[in-house]
Amino acid sequence: MKKILTLMAIVLSAAGILFAGGGAESTAVAASAENPLTIKVANYALLESGYEDFWNGVKEGFEARYPQYRIEWVTAPYGEILNQVINMAGGGDRVDVIFGEEAWVPQLYASGLAAPVTGIVDEEFLSDFDPAVMDVFTIDGDIYGVPLYVSPFILYYNTDLFEQAGLDPDNPPKTYDEMLAAAQKLSQLTDANGNKVYAFGQTTASVVVSGNALISMIYNFGGDVFTEDGQLNVDNEGFRQAFEMLALLDENGYNPQNAKLKDLRNLFALGQLAMYYDQSWGFNGVTSINPDAASFTASAAPLAGGSGTGEAVLCSHCFILVDNGDARNEAVNTFVQYVISEEVLNDYMSSVTPAYPAKESMSDMEAVANSGVLKGAADSISNVKKVPYVSAMSDISLDLCTLAQAVTVSDTPVDEAISAFVRSASVKI
Repeated sequence: MKKILTLMAIVLSAAGILFAGGGAESTAVAASAENPLTIKVANYALLESGYEDFWNGVKEGFEARYPQYRIEWVTAPYGEILNQVINMAGGGDRVDVIFGEEAWVPQLYASGLAAPVTGIVDEEFLSDFDPAVMDVFTIDGDIYGVPLYVSPFILYYNTDLFEQAGLDPDNPPKTYDEMLAAAQKLSQLTDANGNKVYAFGQTTASVVVSGNALISMIYNFGGDVFTEDGQLNVDNEGFRQAFEMLALLDENGYNPQNAKLKDLRNLFALGQLAMYYDQSWGFNGVTSINPDAASFTASAAPLAGGSGTGEAVLCSHCFILVDNGDARNEAVNTFVQYVISEEVLNDYMSSVTPAYPAKESMSDMEAVANSGVLKGAADSISNVKKVPYVSAMSDISLDLCTLAQAVTVSDTPVDEAISAFVRSASVKI
C-alpha cells in the first residue's frame, strides 16, 4: 500500500507540474531577467509624429527598471487599432494592455476584452485617482480603465488673430453668442498668403472621437443624448440647439466642412483657424506642424449655449486592461504604475501633451503649474458630465457625425436630420 501511495504522489506531482505550465494564467518558471515575461501593449501613438520618442523611452525605462519584463508593441493607425485588437482576440491572440481613450471602453467591455481594473491594479494606487474621473470609467459598479491624464474638449484660440481682428486676446468668448460676434470679425481675415481664415472649428468627420466632441457640444447647450440608464434621449432643446449652431456655423463659412481633428490642428497651426474645440493634448498635433505655435495659442473653457453652462465631456488617454491570468496581470500592474507617475509623465505633459493629471497627488505637478496653454481652461475640469454606458457607443458616435454632416454638407433641415438619426440610432441601443 505504501508503494502505491508513493507512486500516486509522484504521478499527481508530475500532473501538477504539467498543469502549472499550461495556459496564459501561470508559468512553470517565475519571470526573471534570464527568463523575462513579455506583455503585449496595443498603442496607436507609436505611428503618430511627436509621440514615438516618449513611448520608446517608456519601453526602455520600464525594461531597465524591471528586467524580468519585456514590452511588445502592437501598432495600427488610430482609426484601426480598436478593431485590430478585437479581431486578434477573436483569433486567440489577446493583448494585455490597450492604450486608448475612455470612449473605447464601452466597445471593449461589450466585446468581453476590458477587465475590471480592481482585479489587476493595486487598490492603494487606484485610491489616489479623482473619484469624479474614475466615475467616467465605471460600468455597473466596476472600473474599466486607468487614466494617464484627462481633459475636457477645451477651446483653443489664436491670440495673434484676435489682435488682428481688434479683439482682446485676454478676454476670449464665454458663450456661443459671444463666439459668433467674434467670428464675424475673425472671418474677415486672411493669412500672409491670402488664404481664408476660418473663425471656428468643430470636428464632424466620421470617426468616433468626432462623435464624442459632438456630445460635448450638446452638453455645452445643456442638452442630452442618453438617459442615465443608456437609452436614447434627444427630444430636448439643447440637443437641437447644438445642431442648429453647426448649421449656422456652416452657413456663414466659419467651420471647415467634414473636418477631422487633425485637419483642424493643421489649420490652426498654419494660422488659418482662429478658434477650435480639441482635447488639450491636441496641442501636440499643432506643434508638430508649427513648433512656434505656443507663442500664439491660448485656451478657454467650453462655451455656454442656450440654457447650458458649458458642461463638457471629460476625455482621457487611458490604459484598458485585459485579464490574461495572474502572472501577466502582475506585469501589467507594474507597467501601469510605472507609466502613471510624475517621474514618467511630467516632461511628457509639459513638452508634448498638455493635460490635467488624473491622480490627486499629481495635481500640482510642474507640467500643469507652468503651462501657459492649460491655464485658461483650468477651471473647466470641474464642469464635466459623464456619458452613460451604451454598448453601441461607437456606432452611435458615427451616427452623430452623419447627423452633423447632414445639416452642414447636405443642408438637410435640422429636424429632418435628427429624425433620421433617431431611426438609425434607436435600432442599435
